[in-house]
Amino acid sequence: MGITNTFKKMKKILFPTDFSEVSNNAFVHALGLANLVHGELILLHTYDLPIVDSQFAPQNYQVLFDSLEISNFEQFKDEVPKLRAIAEEHNFESIKLSHMILQGDLIYNIKEIIKNDAIDYVVMGTSGATGWKEAFLGTNTGEAIVNLSIPVLSVPKDAKFTKIETIGFTTRYREKDKEALKQVIKIAKSAKAKIKCLYVQTKTTDNTDATFNDWKEEFKNEPVSFYILPSNDVNETITEFIVHQEIDILAMLTYKRSFFESIFTSSFTEKLSFNSDVPILALH
Repeated sequence: MGITNTFKKMKKILFPTDFSEVSNNAFVHALGLANLVHGELILLHTYDLPIVDSQFAPQNYQVLFDSLEISNFEQFKDEVPKLRAIAEEHNFESIKLSHMILQGDLIYNIKEIIKNDAIDYVVMGTSGATGWKEAFLGTNTGEAIVNLSIPVLSVPKDAKFTKIETIGFTTRYREKDKEALKQVIKIAKSAKAKIKCLYVQTKTTDNTDATFNDWKEEFKNEPVSFYILPSNDVNETITEFIVHQEIDILAMLTYKRSFFESIFTSSFTEKLSFNSDVPILALH
C-alpha cells in the first residue's frame, strides 16, 4: 500500500479462522490492518471434541479423541500454506505470521490469548447480510464484538479488500469517544486516509453547540471532518452515510449490546449489503 508507519511497537493481531471462504476473505483484511499498524498476525484455529458420558462410552473413546485431534492438526497444517499463498498474492508476504491450534470454546480461548499475549486487535469474518444479523444475536463474531475488551474488525464475506481512503466514525460526542477517535486517527494517518465523523442528531439529543465546537477545535489539525445529520432514524442515516460518503471502513463504539442489535436489523443489512459491504471496526 505504500504506507508510512507511525506506530512505535509491533502490534499483535489475533485472527481466528475456520479456513472457510469467509475467513480467507477476512484474512486479507487482517493482513492489510497488520500492514497499517506495523503488526504481526497470530492465526488461531479452535475445535471441539465430542462430549461423551463415560458410563456409556466405548472403551476406546480415548483413541477416538486422539484421532479427532490429529485430524484437526492435519487440517491446520494443510491450510496454513494456503494462507501464506494468499499473503504473497496480495504482496503481504513480509507480515509476520504465527499459528495456534487449541481445543475448546472459541471466545474463551480468544479471551485467554488476549490476556496472556497482549493482543491489540481481533479480526473476524461474518457471513454477509444475514451473518451480520446473526452475529449480533449471539454467534462468534457478535460475541467477540460485545464481550472483548479490545478493537474487533469484523469483515463481511463480500467485502473486497481495497486501499482505505475514507474511514467513517460514528460518535455521540461523549468525552470517552475522543480516545476512540484518536485510535482511528492513528490508522488513518498510516493509510493516508481521511475520517468522516458522523453524529445523528435526534430529537432527544442532549449535546450542545459548545460540545460540537469543542470537538472541532480539539481535532482541527487532524484529517477529520464532522457531519451532524438531524434524523430520528439512526439506522437509516448511518446506512446512507456509508454509501453517500463512500466509506471504506466504519468505526463504531460498542456502547451496549442492545444498540448493536438494533443497528444490525435485516433492513439495515440488506441496504448495506446491496450497496456495499464495509468492514466494521468495533471499539471499546
